[in-house]
Amino acid sequence: MKQTSIMIVGVGGQGSLLASKLLGGLLVDAGYDVKVSEVHGMSQRGGSVVTYVKYGDEVFSPIVCDGEADIIISFEKLEAARYAKCLKKGGTIVVNAQMIDPMPVITGAVSYPDNILDELSKKGVAIDAVDALELAMKAGSAKAVNIVLLGVAAKYFDIPFERWEDAIKKSVKPAFVELNQKAFKLGYEH
Repeated sequence: MKQTSIMIVGVGGQGSLLASKLLGGLLVDAGYDVKVSEVHGMSQRGGSVVTYVKYGDEVFSPIVCDGEADIIISFEKLEAARYAKCLKKGGTIVVNAQMIDPMPVITGAVSYPDNILDELSKKGVAIDAVDALELAMKAGSAKAVNIVLLGVAAKYFDIPFERWEDAIKKSVKPAFVELNQKAFKLGYEH
């Protein structure tokens, strides 16, 4: 019985809840058994957040352990490094190339690590990096980074583009559908 495990990681306030809701709904509509976790971590703005989405013929738990994630969608580079141990061999991290300073960096206690993505690549981690903030701004709003990243990640799923567009319609308020579909398309075409 094949299962696919996805982790969505980032910091509070980046829209990981919407991303996991959209992805979960899309997969249910595609006929899979789907489990989506609650958010773990500090969900207020700035704290580390992780959400698990697992789908397949039959899924009993959404939790993804070390070495089990097929895809990690990371809203920030440091979060990609933090959760890289969860990626299975042959998996991919879709990552926003943006840096968001965690509290210890903001207070000056530590500095933001250099060359995070290069270091992960040297360890054999497959990385699909994109400046999602730039593409979100091109779509019309910095808040669409999450949807841009879903667009990039969509190429790792066997689900037609049109179904993703339908999932966006079902998941966002009508006033924001066009913007989010544009953001998704920009990520998808990256």
